[in-house]
Amino acid sequence: MNEYGRNTRTMADALILVDPHMHLWDLAHIRYPWLTPPLGDGGVNGDVTPIAHDQGVDDYLAAAGELPEGWTLGKSVHIDAGAHPDDALKESAWLQGLADRTGFPHGIVGYAALEAPDAERVLAAHAQSRNIRGIRQILNWHPDPAKTYTPRDLLPDAAWQAGFGLLAKYGLSFDLQIYPGQMAAAADLAARHPGTTLILNHTGMPVDKDADGLALWRAGMAALARHPNVQVKISGLGMLDRAWTPDSIRPFILHTIELFGVERCMVASNFPVDGLGGRFGAYFQAYDHITRDFSRDERAALFGGTATRVYRLN
Repeated sequence: MNEYGRNTRTMADALILVDPHMHLWDLAHIRYPWLTPPLGDGGVNGDVTPIAHDQGVDDYLAAAGELPEGWTLGKSVHIDAGAHPDDALKESAWLQGLADRTGFPHGIVGYAALEAPDAERVLAAHAQSRNIRGIRQILNWHPDPAKTYTPRDLLPDAAWQAGFGLLAKYGLSFDLQIYPGQMAAAADLAARHPGTTLILNHTGMPVDKDADGLALWRAGMAALARHPNVQVKISGLGMLDRAWTPDSIRPFILHTIELFGVERCMVASNFPVDGLGGRFGAYFQAYDHITRDFSRDERAALFGGTATRVYRLN
């Protein structure tokens, strides 16, 4: 029996993980303001000192070596890691070089400020990287200054919406990182752009866990789930709660899957950022345990099939 009180799965139950959300960085090569001293302990991520050092492919593969027995890491998608905006194209070029040499990452989601006057130039330049699949621009806005990532909510901004409208021209998806209070506006955005795939990050980031906050998360997730061009990543729960347990994250995971279905859900590591709240193996043992009653095909979709399709990794 393992730590979750069940028998270890046999090799016949083995899964190939396609990780759709991981990060690498070379602090000497590319600027990352959030990883540059002086480092504080404020904000949603808290103290990031434990991960404020170079993160290479070997570091990621070592962490992924903690996957449950019989599992294999197949492919991965690198999501923009908060590089200085002026280094966004440099980051994608660096990642493409890594992919050409090592095979990882298999997909790249770069950064672009969609409200900027030069947004189309940046999108066109990103599209030159063979492994580029989409764009992420973190949009988390919260009225509480301790929780917000951005000084204002960009979703209703006309210039930002115009930039978003250019994604389809370059065949790019959009990684949507927002808070529940922004989900209704994001659902309207998805409705206006049915040809653009949106991938909701980190289980919708339920940052407010009082009754009102959880109700807002449930309503927002339901609104987004009504649009077939919205997918969701199950990840980031340890980023919001470093004292998480399998029981504390179970309701968020199962409700998300109930709303979106396994064909629109993908489990992701968010490493090394989720490493602030636990080891790679601990997360995936929990995800394995929580989905133990799912069918083999359902688990194959959650842990690899959806990510492969959405990020076009074939």
